[in-house]
Amino acid sequence: MASSSGTDVIQVTNVSPSASSEQMRTLFGFLGKIEELRLFPPNDSPLPVSSRVCFIKFQEPDSAVMAQHLTNTVFVDRALIVVPCAEGL
Repeated sequence: MASSSGTDVIQVTNVSPSASSEQMRTLFGFLGKIEELRLFPPNDSPLPVSSRVCFIKFQEPDSAVMAQHLTNTVFVDRALIVVPCAEGL
């Protein structure tokens, strides 16, 4: 996909339950400046989870386009799935 979609937000699914926000910020921070990162459910959630989802907003839409190339990258113990996400979440 080209950056014509204009979104600067990505959704990362199949995130390991043991992954932290700091680890996600380190992995994706190499692609560009991150404005906001949210990991669900939060680390302090009392509910057991089998996987997590992370939303990352970059300063530049080109960073979000590049981030999609990390799909199938094994991080901790899972292959990540990275897709563009509509803004306003």
